Amino acid sequence: MGNKGKVFLIYPPSPVLNREDRCQQPTEDLLVIPPLPPTDLMYLAAIAESCGFEAKIKDYSQGGDFIKELKEFQPHFLVVNIATPTFISDMDWVRKAKEALPGLCTIVKGAPFLTYNANAIYENTFLDYVIIGEAEFTLRDILNGVPNNEILGICYRENFQAEKTEKRPFIENLDSLPFPARHLVNNSIYTRPDNGKVQAVIKVARGCPFHCFFCLATPVSGPKVRVRSAENIIAEIKECVEKYNIRNFLFWSDIFNFNREWTLNLCNKIIESGLKITWSSNTRADTMDDEMAAIMYKSGCRLVSIGVESGSQKMLDNIGKKITLDDIRNTVKILKKNGMLYSLRRYRSRKTLFIVSLLLTALFYMMSSIVWNIQIEGADAFSRLQTQSLLNELGVKRGSFLSNINTRALAEQLLQNQKNLSWVGVRKHGMTLSVELEKGTFYEEKKSENILAEDPCLSLIHISEPTRPISI
Repeated sequence: MGNKGKVFLIYPPSPVLNREDRCQQPTEDLLVIPPLPPTDLMYLAAIAESCGFEAKIKDYSQGGDFIKELKEFQPHFLVVNIATPTFISDMDWVRKAKEALPGLCTIVKGAPFLTYNANAIYENTFLDYVIIGEAEFTLRDILNGVPNNEILGICYRENFQAEKTEKRPFIENLDSLPFPARHLVNNSIYTRPDNGKVQAVIKVARGCPFHCFFCLATPVSGPKVRVRSAENIIAEIKECVEKYNIRNFLFWSDIFNFNREWTLNLCNKIIESGLKITWSSNTRADTMDDEMAAIMYKSGCRLVSIGVESGSQKMLDNIGKKITLDDIRNTVKILKKNGMLYSLRRYRSRKTLFIVSLLLTALFYMMSSIVWNIQIEGADAFSRLQTQSLLNELGVKRGSFLSNINTRALAEQLLQNQKNLSWVGVRKHGMTLSVELEKGTFYEEKKSENILAEDPCLSLIHISEPTRPISI
């Protein structure tokens, strides 16, 4: 192994961040989501090893001298996970790597490149490849020397031009992927937040059909829920237990229990295997039932994260969540009935933890460099189209990269051009832009001000309706 060359796969020396494409957020202030292992890189490293390359993985958010180790390892290929919140910093590290080793082939992947791809190649001469979408088989083709124009899902440079190939289909058979190369990382630094024990991430499914407007799950992984077989998942769990002595797991998916039959079968298979493990997962508020909760607990589930997003039905409707407050109440009652508790003050051992994931603590971290959606709120369809047209004329387009924008000036421009509207507000978090066509309250921390009088450099969060606690 390693006769073909060397592949270096990294998380750049940027702030500690969960870099999964749909959930990019700093972990410093999160109680229940600790820094996660670079499972995406472990999959890619396993692909590289299967192609005959020597692979090395390093998560530099946990420390280390990247350029020094790069020069020592002398790789032929550098694969970098680029996250949206740290986009500029991450890309700068790729540039530094190219300067240190001019012959290095640089490959970047990540959610930003769903839209910013050909321009990324054109504008950044230190990039050799941009991978668009699921990266495993695309990297395999690059490493195997498949002609660039025959590789699906990439952008590359040819004759000083940026070339983009056809979209790569999603991987239908997830069992065809090798297990992540956990032997290449220090597993001990990735632990559960409640007991401090080593935790591995098992990616059990990809895809979500619900199209919530704030979430990247559907653009990143598609609307079809693709699941691994229970046998394949249990084989990976056994490898973790027997080879790495890991017995705590996060079952990562865009929506864990969407397929009820699959969920029950997996839980039953875990019970039948005799594996003494604990695991956690996520759920929607409308996909849990009593039988499912009971068997999840019996098979070792000790934490469930529920995508509640808001305590306001109006807000849930506006963001396309497709759940009701009664769904939330019902799911919480089911979890409580089956011994699943959540404490705001401390974690309780041997009990499933019920975690409410609030929209305002995650949404505005996820989208901070690329304008995935220009939200236009509080207007009829005609006004929305009219405003969108004006934004386009001003150069603010879906998928465009914005280095800086003065929200106050843009709001004033919109007001001048939209005579039929009495008030316009514009807010920005990182590079995500929203336009409010009705009066609203914008705040940062405990300060409430009108957006038109606000400092345009501040990142602002908008509450269109006061959030009320849910009575359970």
